[in-house]
Amino acid sequence: MTLPVSDPTAWATAMNNLGMAPLGIAGQPILPDFDPALGMMTGIPPITPMMPGLGIVPPPIPPDMPVVKEIIHCKSCTLFPPNPNLPPPATRERPPGCKTVFVGGLPENGTEQIIVEVFEQCGEIIAIRKSKKNFCHIRFAEEFMVDKALYLSGYRIRLGSSTDKKDTGRIHVDFAQARDDLYEWECKQRMLAREERHRRRMEEERLRPPSPPPVVHYSDHECSIVAEKLKDDSKFSEAVQTLLTWIERGEVNRRSANNFYSMIQSANSHIRRLVNEKVAHEKDMEEAKEKFKQALSGILIQFEQIVAVYHSASKQKAWDHFTKAQRKNISVWCKQAEEIRNIHNDELMGIRREEEMEMSDDEIEEKSETKETEESALVSQAEALKEENDSLRWQLDAYRNEVELLKQEQGKAQKEDDPNKEQQLKLLQQALQGMQQHLLKVQEEYKRKDAELEKAKDEKLQVEKMLENLKEQENCASRLCASSQDSDYPIEKTLNSSPIKSEREALLVGIISTFLHVHPFGASIEYICSYLHRLDNKICTSDVECLMGRLQHTFKQELTGVGASLEKRWKFCGFEGLKLT
Repeated sequence: MTLPVSDPTAWATAMNNLGMAPLGIAGQPILPDFDPALGMMTGIPPITPMMPGLGIVPPPIPPDMPVVKEIIHCKSCTLFPPNPNLPPPATRERPPGCKTVFVGGLPENGTEQIIVEVFEQCGEIIAIRKSKKNFCHIRFAEEFMVDKALYLSGYRIRLGSSTDKKDTGRIHVDFAQARDDLYEWECKQRMLAREERHRRRMEEERLRPPSPPPVVHYSDHECSIVAEKLKDDSKFSEAVQTLLTWIERGEVNRRSANNFYSMIQSANSHIRRLVNEKVAHEKDMEEAKEKFKQALSGILIQFEQIVAVYHSASKQKAWDHFTKAQRKNISVWCKQAEEIRNIHNDELMGIRREEEMEMSDDEIEEKSETKETEESALVSQAEALKEENDSLRWQLDAYRNEVELLKQEQGKAQKEDDPNKEQQLKLLQQALQGMQQHLLKVQEEYKRKDAELEKAKDEKLQVEKMLENLKEQENCASRLCASSQDSDYPIEKTLNSSPIKSEREALLVGIISTFLHVHPFGASIEYICSYLHRLDNKICTSDVECLMGRLQHTFKQELTGVGASLEKRWKFCGFEGLKLT
């Protein structure tokens, strides 16, 4: 027989409270993969039920379909199901660890044997407490058995085939609160808490770092072992820790003082090894820096070659033969290569600046440092005096407020001044005068320090101007030396080493000069050569650039633009060069 369930969530609620899968009548698990969210159990075959219908659970019931219970036959009685259209019987809140149920509505002629016959199919009964008023309390062995007993709530019982009123009744089953159940549940919770604490303690002990090994006690034998370890680089840390512990324990005395002195001397000699090791590491670092600088310079050279390839491909001679997509790719690649080259160039220049700063003059730094320290000392003194001035002003305001309060109290009382108040007023007035005098002194000192600070700033500005004048004088002296060296060479030699070697080159110089004279902002070498090709197709760009490079006082090259838009332009500077030559 199948037996529909009146409350589909009863089993799920009970098993969820217990944290276990539901069990059958004999105690076996009846659903290995029980899901509490479903609120019911499905697809379970009957497990040798001693009472028809209590060992199985029907398939899921739609929520809008009324639950129909069936008649249950026992040896001495018969159980008739309630009306399916009625609401399920109400129950109280389930007490924790509940194993006891209240059963009411029993027949007057019902005996304890009949109660056992009806409810022992739900599980093992430990105790029954029957009352004379047709109710009893039944205590089961396990908590899940209570939910099986609640299933019988609402059934109408009839003893045998009798229709006597004393042989019939409507059973009402509900949770009951018993001290024994609560005690067992609390014991179980305490046991689980103990197990959890033990598990956490074991986990903490497992994760705790191990204790350091104990330090051996001092003896002559151990002293010799530690002295040998102090000479070994790999065992020095362990040995010096042992030595430190011995000294802190107070093992040093007249008898062992020489041994400890020798060990301390060994520790001191280890400093030399550490210094040598540091020097070796610094040397390796310098070599690595040098290698990095050389590699970076090589990378920059290759970048320059790649950028030169892009520039040559961008010239009109080759540019016209590329398609639009190819030109776009070449221009993008050129910009990317120039940006990367500029980044690497800035990095290399930064390394060189750091090296130049390390090789700079120390005297100027020392002077500037002394001036800065004096100025910072004056500033700190001025700030301290300012803070002291503010605190004194606040104290003065506080004293004034106290005096005003005392005067107000005297006016309200309209009595003669007490001797104590007069003394207080006199003391406050004296303190006020002293504070005012001290405040004036502090203000004078603050002004004096401020004047010294201004004077120090003026001296600093004068020193900076002197340094700038000295630098300008050094630059002028270097220029004069260079010009004097140039003037020592004979004029004949300069004439013999003329940069113009033929009449054709002289003509080219004149044409280029005329062309650049009408271009005051300069022109690129490609623009100049495109103008010269109109006159002569045999003119080579490299020869023209070499010729202009030899005439430094006539033509000069300048870089314009930033980053990817960087461009080299030639300008005519013959008028300025004439003055210099």
